[in-house]
Amino acid sequence: MAGLRYKDAGVDIEAKGKFTTDIYHQLRRTFDPRVIENPGGFAGLFSLNYDSKLFAKNYRQPVLVASTDGVGTKLKIAFMMDRHDTIGIDLVAMCVNDILVLGAEPLFFLDYMASSRTIPEKMKEVLHGITNGCCEAECALLGGETPEMPGFYHEGEYDLAGFAVGIVEKRKLINGEDISTGDVVIGLSSSGLHSNGFSLVRKVLFEKAGLNVNSKIKAINGTIGDELLKPTRIYVKSISNLLRHYKRKKVIKGMAHITGGGLIDNIPRILPQGCSVRISKGSWPVPEIFKVIQVKGKIDEGEMYNVLNMGIGMVLIVSKHFAPSIMKKLKRMKEDAFIIGKVVRGNKKVEIV
Repeated sequence: MAGLRYKDAGVDIEAKGKFTTDIYHQLRRTFDPRVIENPGGFAGLFSLNYDSKLFAKNYRQPVLVASTDGVGTKLKIAFMMDRHDTIGIDLVAMCVNDILVLGAEPLFFLDYMASSRTIPEKMKEVLHGITNGCCEAECALLGGETPEMPGFYHEGEYDLAGFAVGIVEKRKLINGEDISTGDVVIGLSSSGLHSNGFSLVRKVLFEKAGLNVNSKIKAINGTIGDELLKPTRIYVKSISNLLRHYKRKKVIKGMAHITGGGLIDNIPRILPQGCSVRISKGSWPVPEIFKVIQVKGKIDEGEMYNVLNMGIGMVLIVSKHFAPSIMKKLKRMKEDAFIIGKVVRGNKKVEIV
């Protein structure tokens, strides 16, 4: 009688090995000359001292910046739709945007994709989204991990985590310490819900309102599922271009990635003592999906602003003297940007009026 094999316990080493071999060309799409190729190795290699003026000129006191995140229960929408080609963009966005707010250049990204059983077709779709996100964020996908954990996840489902590392010159670190009253708050538009608040969104739309991912409503183009799966925006190119333009002047004093907690909780994270922010409602167009969620869930407006991004995915706090030129440059880059408020005296709070 033959003994048990690992495959009998639900782990197919051969299938996983083939998937791992097949994906290396996807990783190479994201490589620049700073990546030291190490196919089949136990870790990725990235050089900070690549011998090129393009990469060597900026860093005299380099500071590494790291972030890790996932996409939360937005994964449930991907499972419902059986569409997996955009969720990887969300994963990259949630990490690199957090690095970006410190003024850092994203260098490389790592992913963790766990499932009860390797399903190569789905995983290739997810990976395609991750590589697309890395290309958009101008960072290298340096490696990842794809564990099979039988009995731990529901059949056909998976979990994702991302890890990103960036770099910034110490004197160019943006941490909000220079923010002062009178500064201007600029909001960059989101693509929709991004990757937060989906536990509330699913409860409202699917449980309370009785909709499903294939439902259509007048206010939204396409299906509910299409709207909910819109990937989180990656702001790296626009912000990096701004920082390069103002490289001799620190005109962007603070940035906040608007994720879980919305404008209410995220902006105070960068405010110094003695400063608050006053946001003007109506100073930007709120996408219809937020209005649908509020109405169908009978949700208080304060709760909406405290959970969801309400159409603003990134906030910049800038000197009022430079705000007009920054707005012009953002518009030139086809960035939907709006002056949404100002810094006032206060105790690190956000007031929406």
